[in-house]
Amino acid sequence: MVPLVMGIVNVTPDSFSDGGLFLDADAAIAHGRELHAEGADILDVGGESTRPGAEPVAPDEEIRRVVSVIEALAQDGACVSIDTVKAEVARRALAAGATIVNDVSAFRFDPELAGVTAQAGAGCVLMHMLGEPRTMQDDPRYDEVVSDVKAFLEERLAFAVGEGIPEERVWLDPGIGFGKTVEHNLELLRRLDEIVAIGRPVVIGTSRKSFLGRLTGREPRDRVAGTVATNVIALERGASIFRVHDVRESVDALTVAAATLDGA
Repeated sequence: MVPLVMGIVNVTPDSFSDGGLFLDADAAIAHGRELHAEGADILDVGGESTRPGAEPVAPDEEIRRVVSVIEALAQDGACVSIDTVKAEVARRALAAGATIVNDVSAFRFDPELAGVTAQAGAGCVLMHMLGEPRTMQDDPRYDEVVSDVKAFLEERLAFAVGEGIPEERVWLDPGIGFGKTVEHNLELLRRLDEIVAIGRPVVIGTSRKSFLGRLTGREPRDRVAGTVATNVIALERGASIFRVHDVRESVDALTVAAATLDGA
């Protein structure tokens, strides 16, 4: 599978890296168009922050934030995903032109979301997260992180298929940074091939995350090089989709890496 880049469009006041920058719909639309022009294959639009400690957002407010942005970007011809855990938000987003549901809870927080996705004929991303955003980084522990994450994703894949979503429309995300220590994140990257072995395309979202800051001492906006390094490693281990803030740099790095690996 040719690597796909998913550009992040946060229509939120409190996302960890760019919160508040694109809360205005016009600013978010302009940002999405910029990412699309830089080579994003998918634009991932979200109206609720999932950073550690984030507070929930009411569905009506989340809908208000995202629907006009999705409509504009979809009308431009972009492939749009909705980053939400709520069935009602997804329903409105899919009606506005989104074609993928990106659920960080893997249909755990709102099981009705699986049926909404199935009925719309949409694709979905199912992600592993320990607990919920408010508490996930308090003291994350696993029996064995890769085995635990793999078992969770296999179970959620089976749930999605059981709810009527064809397996070929499901992507899986090990949830880097979502209830994981630095070592957990690095172990998942080292052994990502074990997640890939489930047989579905794997999404990686390391962009600007705190574990990169712990390793490099860099602030979020200065973590592009660290993000690129993790994406190239993940590509070599079989990941297919890369969710990033910095699209141009990621597209260039993945293009070179993929060409090199294709010739290996």
